[in-house]
Amino acid sequence: MVNYGIIGAGMMGQEHIRNIQLLGGARVDAIFEPDAEMRGRAGALAPDAALVGSIPEMLRRNTLDCLLIASPNNLHVSQMEEVAAIRPLPMIVEKPLYTSEAEAARVEVLARDYPAPIWVAMEYRYMPPIAMMLERAEAETGGLKMLTIREHRFPFLDKVQAWNRFNATSGGTLVEKCCHFFDLMRLATGAEPVRVMASGGQSVNHREESYDGRAPDIWDNAYTIVDFDNGARAMLELCMFAEGSKYQEHLSAVGPRGKIEALVPGPTRFWPEHLGPAPVPQVVLSPRNPSGEQVLDVPVDPALLDAGDHNGSTFYQHRRFLEVIRSGGPVEVSLSDGAKAVRMGLAAQRSAETGAAVAL
Repeated sequence: MVNYGIIGAGMMGQEHIRNIQLLGGARVDAIFEPDAEMRGRAGALAPDAALVGSIPEMLRRNTLDCLLIASPNNLHVSQMEEVAAIRPLPMIVEKPLYTSEAEAARVEVLARDYPAPIWVAMEYRYMPPIAMMLERAEAETGGLKMLTIREHRFPFLDKVQAWNRFNATSGGTLVEKCCHFFDLMRLATGAEPVRVMASGGQSVNHREESYDGRAPDIWDNAYTIVDFDNGARAMLELCMFAEGSKYQEHLSAVGPRGKIEALVPGPTRFWPEHLGPAPVPQVVLSPRNPSGEQVLDVPVDPALLDAGDHNGSTFYQHRRFLEVIRSGGPVEVSLSDGAKAVRMGLAAQRSAETGAAVAL
């Protein structure tokens, strides 16, 4: 039995708890969550877990085997450092790994010195239709040359103390939300970014909100173009006031042989009941010769859909993480991967703010 300690048990932390309980051979042993309402909800999900008052108190529990950090973004680096100084257990850290350029050097120290595995939670890699697309992209495209990622989704949800409404605590939309997609770009192209160009802003959402006299400054739409060192290029189109869309994510990879696409619905709990059953994820193959589209349904276990908002990927990610815990092998999403995704997001935000391309 692998015993988890949960650091941060808000909305995303609770999704992790539900998925850990589906794994078999794993359980939540302790929870640290300062917010009383979120602590109560998490405790109800894992009634056998100890509710502790601090990270040091959690780390004194000899039963712990690993940790999950799912706290607000701006706390990730300091909490990893706190764990490193006391008892460096294997851990999963939610994205984004960090939120500002000033933290990059501290992450490099952790990557160099932390003696146990750290897995960065890039759930989108493990969404079944996206995983299938990534696995088949090389064969279907004949070598990826262009990648387009479109996310048309709902606005940012309400979080504790509205931390996700502000660039200072979230890292900004192109870091907080889109580091997933920059990670997918690197993974799909098998290359590193060399130039980022972006345009973005706050056009619709949160404009009438105020928190202790502060107006939200988080963006709700953007375009980003990335050039890679192997000649491939990728584009991200983000709109966070398009929740009426049938598919939330639409990825398209094209090469000399053809095209492969992945279509991912949004969270099942948001699908309007009057429209009938929620759409099934799909992978679409479109070869150049012979031409003709082939649509593959990629259904996801309903129990996994009920356990979270990420198309089953949180469960599959934890299953792979448990293999690392038990075998001692390397993580699939490293601190370096997480840092590079943040670096791309920060460059995109800087490009949008200045109107100039940013070289990496």
